[in-house]
Amino acid sequence: KPAPTKPAPTKPAPTKPAPTKHGLSEFIRALKTFSSKQINQIRNTLGISVWQRNYWEHVIRNEKSLENIRNYIMNNPAKWDEDENNPMRKVKRWI
Repeated sequence: KPAPTKPAPTKPAPTKPAPTKHGLSEFIRALKTFSSKQINQIRNTLGISVWQRNYWEHVIRNEKSLENIRNYIMNNPAKWDEDENNPMRKVKRWI
């Protein structure tokens, strides 16, 4: 009777790498990068900054918070002439 043989070792099946988890900051960075390139290409202003450096992250927890944020978004553009980040801001000089 032949001696029992051990089965040949097999290689484990290749596994797919775990999907990469991206946080909100990576999505914001990608959005800003992609849109800046597109905007600057259309304007023919390559390399000019389009976005402010940071962003404000906030979890909306109730209707009142949502209402306040909607009001901010609706009314904030009217304040652009006064914004210190506006490069075209009209500075009021006191005489």
